[in-house]
Amino acid sequence: MDEPVERVDDRDRVLGVVGRRQAVREGWLHRVAVTVCRDERGRILVHRRSEQLSRFPGHYEVVVGGAVGVGESYEQAAARELAEELGIHVLPRLLFTFVNRSGLSPHWLGVHEAIVPDTVVPDPDEIAWHGRLTEPELRSALREWRFTPDSHEAFSRYLAFRTARS
Repeated sequence: MDEPVERVDDRDRVLGVVGRRQAVREGWLHRVAVTVCRDERGRILVHRRSEQLSRFPGHYEVVVGGAVGVGESYEQAAARELAEELGIHVLPRLLFTFVNRSGLSPHWLGVHEAIVPDTVVPDPDEIAWHGRLTEPELRSALREWRFTPDSHEAFSRYLAFRTARS
């Protein structure tokens, strides 16, 4: 079996363990955890995916993340992905979850936020480039650059969440 994930229902309850490729191919709900990474000045980390990746090679992303493993919480998966992809150890804060129907297949998306240090060490197998943008710069980039579907959906909901909380 490829990367094992928990297949979940429309209320995010576990139905069983399946391979991630099978979940994507069959359109089965599973969990993905992502983090919006901000610095102390509020700029948002943006990165371009490696050309070698099977999903959305060369696309830009506003979030860092990946599949939630079997038995993992959204927070644990988000922290693991930050360590694997950026070489940082921080505890991201879960903001909200929703069923995301954009991208390759439907999935529950747990959106987190974390303040990350200025120095990160991206995994070159995952990340080809990274930089930090202000919210206005990012809004412009989202219209001009080729971002993943998850980035568009997660970031628009993230902004709406932040606006509702202020």
